[in-house]
Amino acid sequence: MGNTRKKKKHHVPLRLNVLFFAVFILFSALILRLGMVQIVEGEEFVKELGRTSSTTARIDAPRGLMYDRYGNVAVDNEVEFSVTYTNPSRTTNSQSILQLARELEELIDVDTERITERDKRDYILLQMTQEERYELVSKEERKEIDTVSAEYRLEVERISDEAINNLTEKDIQILAIYREMSRGYANSPQRIKRGITEAEAHLISENLYRLPGIDILRDSRRAYVYGDSFRDLFGSTGAIPREKLDYYLSRGYDRSDYVGTSFLEAQYEDVLRGQKAVMESIVTSNGSTALDRSVTERIGQRGNDLVLSVDMELQQLLEGIIEDEMKKAGNSFILDRSAYGVLMDPRTGDILAMAGFYDPAGRTRESKADHIGNVTKAFEMGSSIKAASVLTGFEAGVAYPGKSFNDRPIRLPSTPEKKSVRNYGWLNDIRALEVSSNVYMFEMGMLMAGCQYPNNCRWTNLQGAYNEVRYSFSQFGLGAETGIDLPSTSNGLAGGTTIAGNLLDLMIGQYDTYTTLQLAQYISTIANDGYRMQPRLVTEVREPVSTRGELGAVIQKFEPNILNRIDMSDEYINRVQQGLRGVMTRGTASARFANKSYQPAGKTGTAQVRVAVGEGENRRFIDGNTQTLVGYAPFNNPEVAFAIVVPNVKLERNGGRQGMAQEIASQALDAYFELKEGRNGPIKADRPILEDPDQE
Repeated sequence: MGNTRKKKKHHVPLRLNVLFFAVFILFSALILRLGMVQIVEGEEFVKELGRTSSTTARIDAPRGLMYDRYGNVAVDNEVEFSVTYTNPSRTTNSQSILQLARELEELIDVDTERITERDKRDYILLQMTQEERYELVSKEERKEIDTVSAEYRLEVERISDEAINNLTEKDIQILAIYREMSRGYANSPQRIKRGITEAEAHLISENLYRLPGIDILRDSRRAYVYGDSFRDLFGSTGAIPREKLDYYLSRGYDRSDYVGTSFLEAQYEDVLRGQKAVMESIVTSNGSTALDRSVTERIGQRGNDLVLSVDMELQQLLEGIIEDEMKKAGNSFILDRSAYGVLMDPRTGDILAMAGFYDPAGRTRESKADHIGNVTKAFEMGSSIKAASVLTGFEAGVAYPGKSFNDRPIRLPSTPEKKSVRNYGWLNDIRALEVSSNVYMFEMGMLMAGCQYPNNCRWTNLQGAYNEVRYSFSQFGLGAETGIDLPSTSNGLAGGTTIAGNLLDLMIGQYDTYTTLQLAQYISTIANDGYRMQPRLVTEVREPVSTRGELGAVIQKFEPNILNRIDMSDEYINRVQQGLRGVMTRGTASARFANKSYQPAGKTGTAQVRVAVGEGENRRFIDGNTQTLVGYAPFNNPEVAFAIVVPNVKLERNGGRQGMAQEIASQALDAYFELKEGRNGPIKADRPILEDPDQE
């Protein structure tokens, strides 16, 4: 028995050993994996657990308003809603955007007028398969083409007209939406349609859950309360011009922003620009599942407001006066009917009203307003500049108060006879202004150039005389920068050929050209005793306020600015002022102005013009004149100066209406002084004109 027990052994089954070994291996692998997760990848998983994404949308704020000098809102904002698309990434697939456009087309109607044939070709290509595109340009052809862009251009060219014609109205609507969506920039809202209807807003709101990147934002557009009145000088807004993109980006603008693109909107962009609202959406996720969402918003603010020097009631009256005179003119113009007028305060440079009318022959314009023509169009102004000529002669020492010249024809070699309307005989400076003697001005010009007509005419200082006259004129603003607060204006043109006869024409306003504003600044300088004021359209910048029609606190006030004081003495200036008063009481404008109670002073002008009409063999030149009148009132204490220009009128014998500039000036001055007695306020348009900054 005992031996038997000694031989018995305890054996662990082989299967159990294998099981133990397998468990050991599994636990080792698990421990190793946990070690990897905890030590090597732990930090990354912690980051994944707390991963957040942030999307920021900057929403445009309304621009500042523009008020006239009496606190009337002239440029407003009309609130509307826009549907926008925010592209989440620069790498967003075009097909994804197109599919979104298809879905959005079911909900809104968009304008398709700006769709081009190239847009249609691009749209057709976008929907083609690669095999279909190989049918347009074969693989073999592509091997011979150097660049992808060249391949694409060839594909575009080979889209058939039939394919374009087969596009449905639905296709064009989708294309119009896709076109706007594709023009946007990553993470920046791009307007697809402005001014959506209430029905469209409801439809979009109900479907936002399936329209990624689509949103409805509160928006605004410029509203011109008084219609076309002063409209083009207010300026325009639009997309950032390509040539100025870097400039605006460096100042914190987004590529999709609207900015002022012309005149006051552009000049005061930094003031009018609003402070954008900023909406930041923060999403915390664990990689695939959103754990938390939060939206923060920083409220935007409307831009600062401008107070203008313009009197909108006077502006409307001036516009109406000019338009009525143009209607009375009938067939008086050689080609285009046009007239321009500026009223300004000579003491401050304030532009009180600035109106223009332009009706091109053979063409139709929706609006005949051409207010910017006062600063962009230059004309030979004729005798209205003779006050500057007399003062130039005084300062040059070739004439003096009381100096007389014999008004008779001037005959120079190789030059047509130069003379006044009639031979006035001997006359002094005041009488020369009253009757608008050309010869008096010729005599001064010749003496400045070294010509003592007729016996000792050597022209020893011809170029010097040109330089002296133009320098003198520039002191009044003729041919010089006016300094008005607009981004672009014309300085006129100087005639190029400096021969003797042209110098004489320069002295009577029939050689160099000037704008109506330059003419107004010139006469204002004489009215203001020789001090040339900087013309201005904006007098104040004010804080925006929420109460409509109320002005906020003054942020910046623009004081009147003296540009220069002309070189002439007070004695000379006073003498010419007497001559300008004589023009209105005894001279060429006395018929309309002699009995005016506000006692104006001024100078008439009639510049001879030759206008080309017709084309080819039918081309010919027609003689006419440009009518001008400048002046100020009251004579003893000037508070308003004016310049009126009516260009390219037919001669009276050919049916041209004479005296139009004088008639416009007479009514404009009457209106100005009547408004001092009582005001009714400017008349609002039945419905404000709304700007379309997306118009191309």
